[in-house]
Amino acid sequence: MKTTAKFSLIAALAFAAAAPAMAAPETYVLDAGHTFPRFSYSHFGYSTQLSRFNKTSGKIVFDAAAKTGSVDVLIDAKSVDTGSALFDQHIQGEDFLDTAKYPTASFKSTAVRFEGDKPVAIAGNLTLKGVTRPVTLTVSSFQHMPHPMLKKDAIGANASVTVKRSDFNAGKHAPYVGDEVTISIAVEAIKE
Repeated sequence: MKTTAKFSLIAALAFAAAAPAMAAPETYVLDAGHTFPRFSYSHFGYSTQLSRFNKTSGKIVFDAAAKTGSVDVLIDAKSVDTGSALFDQHIQGEDFLDTAKYPTASFKSTAVRFEGDKPVAIAGNLTLKGVTRPVTLTVSSFQHMPHPMLKKDAIGANASVTVKRSDFNAGKHAPYVGDEVTISIAVEAIKE
């Protein structure tokens, strides 16, 4: 009986030593200098216009072992950058972003889908101009590794989704100015 108990204890210790350490969720803070949401839309069919927001903050929680995560992004809507100061003011007006009433936009994830070790889709709620709608971002690239300059773990990703601006009470001039807007975000985040 003692031999069996001793063998069981040795086997359990050997298994514990051989098993990989359980990772815990880790929090990453968005790098504002490398995180820019962009949006594009058709302008009367002549061209696809591309603009961005210059100020973004938020956090990503990532658990590589459990293949889970969450994303929380806050966008300063007043930082919209179309390349023209006059058009920036136009976009911030009541017919579009209405930044006087709604100075921020946000995305909060509800689920992250993985394929292998990488996230490929992030479902969540997009709030724009006071309207919240469920959306799913498609992740086109993902990287998780030590940052070569900062010497800390970092995450980088690119993701996108197409929405109708009319769903967010910002549909003026549709369909001449495209109702469909593609939102893409380039994200980098550094471990806390």
